[in-house]
Amino acid sequence: MEIEEEKDLINRLCSVDHAHKAFAELVDIYKERLYWHIRYMLKNHEDTDDVLQNVFIKIYKNIHKFKGDSRLYSWMYRIAKNESLTFLKKRSKILKISNEELQTHIVNNLESDVYFEGNQIQLQLQKAISTLPEKQREVFQLRYFEEMKYKDMAELLDTSESALKSNYHHASKKVEDYLKSH
Repeated sequence: MEIEEEKDLINRLCSVDHAHKAFAELVDIYKERLYWHIRYMLKNHEDTDDVLQNVFIKIYKNIHKFKGDSRLYSWMYRIAKNESLTFLKKRSKILKISNEELQTHIVNNLESDVYFEGNQIQLQLQKAISTLPEKQREVFQLRYFEEMKYKDMAELLDTSESALKSNYHHASKKVEDYLKSH
């Protein structure tokens, strides 16, 4: 979405007369992209749908707080990321396991997920990704699955392109090593 179109959408979202229609448009434009971002973190379709719904509720309630310091998607991405992390923290507390153990638990449940259409190789890749530190996992998923450019990632994650390249390189090496040893 171009910057001018984004500004127009934000103005309509903040308008009493146009908010509902503009919000339906926003959901239509961004729901798939946000869904997959959340899904990469949570792995489970039902959990992803629940979190995505919470994300859009937060966006709707807080759109008037959007300052325009970043692109609209960057702001929504951070909301989705925070909601996903909150969900994972709650889940680990309920299961009384660490975040690392939760990642393993989630990936191990992929095989029984009726919405997971991957084969053994994709399952192994998910297991490898789950062993990465959180920052490397996020960068790897954005670059590998979403094919996001480093420039866009830098804006999204508020960090330098060189730091992202380094994170991706280390993550790729760890994933490769994991796959070779399993």
